[in-house]
Amino acid sequence: MSGDRLGIPSAGIMTEQFVSAAELMGKVLGADGYPFVTIPHPISSASHDALAAAARTAAARCVAIITGTDPE
Repeated sequence: MSGDRLGIPSAGIMTEQFVSAAELMGKVLGADGYPFVTIPHPISSASHDALAAAARTAAARCVAIITGTDPE
């Protein structure tokens, strides 16, 4: 959210477990509906390959959100 406040297009990445917390923080910080991408939870026990795949997918979605081409 800091990036957006500085005029830098931004999107967050959150694990599925913390979606409600992310939505609440957005509201509290005056950024209701702030865009973020979810990845599977937990990440601490994910294999390197699973985490790398989730990161690639999340990064691609973030780029799509930032550039306005995200279909969701």
